[in-house]
Amino acid sequence: MAEIRPFRAVRPVPELAAKVAALPYDVMSSEEARQMVEGNPYSFLHVDKAEIDLEPQIDLYDQRVYEQAARALQKMIADGVLREEAKPCYYVYRQIMGERAQTGLVACAAINDYLHNKIKKHELTRADKEIDRTRHVDCCDANTGPIFLTYPAQTDINTTVAAWMTRVPIYDFTSEDGIRHIIWVIDDDAVLKRLTDLFAEIETLYIADGHHRSASAVKVGQMRRETYPDYSGSEEYNCFLAVLFPDQDLYIMDYNRVVKDLAGLSPDEFLTRVGEKFLVTPFEGTGPYKPHDKHWFGMYLGGRWYCLHARENSYDPQDPVGRLDVSIMQDNILGPILGIQDPRTDKRIDFVGGIRGLAELERRVNEGMAVAFSMYPTTVQDLMDIADAGLIMPPKSTWFEPKLRSGLFIHKLS
Repeated sequence: MAEIRPFRAVRPVPELAAKVAALPYDVMSSEEARQMVEGNPYSFLHVDKAEIDLEPQIDLYDQRVYEQAARALQKMIADGVLREEAKPCYYVYRQIMGERAQTGLVACAAINDYLHNKIKKHELTRADKEIDRTRHVDCCDANTGPIFLTYPAQTDINTTVAAWMTRVPIYDFTSEDGIRHIIWVIDDDAVLKRLTDLFAEIETLYIADGHHRSASAVKVGQMRRETYPDYSGSEEYNCFLAVLFPDQDLYIMDYNRVVKDLAGLSPDEFLTRVGEKFLVTPFEGTGPYKPHDKHWFGMYLGGRWYCLHARENSYDPQDPVGRLDVSIMQDNILGPILGIQDPRTDKRIDFVGGIRGLAELERRVNEGMAVAFSMYPTTVQDLMDIADAGLIMPPKSTWFEPKLRSGLFIHKLS
């Protein structure tokens, strides 16, 4: 049974929502964030990437960064940019990207569900990134970025949410990347209870995106419990900010790879090695090669594209992790041929989300990288199967679009 609860969101006044809303902190560099906020003092990046308002050379993990984030959040509240809801509510958050739409329920999820694995994970977290967000949440005394959760679609939830969407939204704007964001506030007590009860019938929630944010939110909740051992469980620090989407709505894009060198091999030697586990054919079409199905890959090498098709001896079809395309790539090329044993830490590899397009792979190789690989997207079912099995996906397996905006909902912990 999944536990969710309504909360009193701290959120932008309607006329400033579009200016406040910001991409997640971890999809851009500090320099990119500085450029994004030029001319916009309302951007939530002033909170989520507070280093942009300090000297450029500052260590990202300097305590002053977290203190600056807390000051920026409090200033937005004091200046009336953000206001706190009068009562606990749920919110409907609909995003439209081209012809696709996803509609989620903004709520608070229980840290106990996370600790008891009712909220299932599929990724490992990096200690430094987890500590960073833990300090950020603790210093701000708030969850500032929502965790992206999914669940098997339920007709009654879909119907209840859709009925509420016939009302006038509180926000309706299009962000600079062309994504339309529409939000409704659910403040009717009967509907709040119905949604709470309907989610209580769902056995499992899954983290789609936001493993570091969720781990950090839970860590702060545990810290508060240690500080206040007589806690009742109703305190806000016992839950964390999330947006819950039915699995049928989600859109996973390809998450591609670029590598700095060929580990001492010549291009011909590299092609020969790759051919041991893949059927390699030059791509005769125009433009980049975009894989059309699982176990197909594109490779950009020496100014031309190749199609790679995994041979049967390159993976175990019964292994839910081993049969993933990202695993096939790691186990047959990146590790044994290119010597990249830990893609999370190896500086020779970089990852390019599909939203940037395959032309970005060509550009990176043409400007100095050695080889790039285009991938077929991991599926939502793959994600759920691996989480259900208690297994871990390889790093950089999924790229979800559209990204949830930060700053539209803040969950105060006290």
